[in-house]
Amino acid sequence: MVYEEVILVDDQDKAIGVAEKQAAHEKALLHRAFSVFIFYRTDTSIELLLQQRAKNKYHAGGLWTNTCCGHPRPQETILAAAERRLREEMGLSISLREIGTFQYTAHFDNGLTENEIDHVCIGFATSKEVTINPIEAENYRWIDLQTLAQELEQSSHSFTPWFPLALQVVLQHVHG
Repeated sequence: MVYEEVILVDDQDKAIGVAEKQAAHEKALLHRAFSVFIFYRTDTSIELLLQQRAKNKYHAGGLWTNTCCGHPRPQETILAAAERRLREEMGLSISLREIGTFQYTAHFDNGLTENEIDHVCIGFATSKEVTINPIEAENYRWIDLQTLAQELEQSSHSFTPWFPLALQVVLQHVHG
C-alpha cells in the first residue's frame, strides 16, 4: 500500500495537521476531500460522467459515484488535487472550478469511516472519450440528470454515500 497523507481539518475546514490516509479512515478523523463532476452537453441534455469504483478500493468498491474523488496532499490546493486525480483516474485534462462544500460522515462494513469536508468541483468535457485507470475504476458511463434521479430513487444502494450529498451541491449551484 502506498503511504498517503490527508489534511486534517476542524469543522470550519481550517487545516490542523496531517495523518496517514488509512489511519484517518480507521479513526474517523475529520479531513479535507473533493468530489469532481464532469458534464457533457448534448443537443438535448447535459450528461454527467459517473464512475464505478474498482472493487478493490479501500471502501465502497463496486459502487457508482461522481466522476472522481480524492484527498488533496499537504500543500496542494483543492483544484490542483482534483485536476490531478481526474487525469489519474479518468484520463481527462479539464479545467475545474469549485462550487461549494459539505460535511458528512459514512461508516463502512470494513470498519473504515469517511469523515470529510468535501469540496465539490465541476467541469465540462468537449468529448465523451474517457480512459479509466482500472486500479481506481472498473467502469464508467454518461447519464442524463433525469435518468440519474430515477436511479438514485430506485437503487440508492448502488451509489456511494457521499454521491447524493455532493450532487445536491451541484444541483443547488445550477438551479440556485
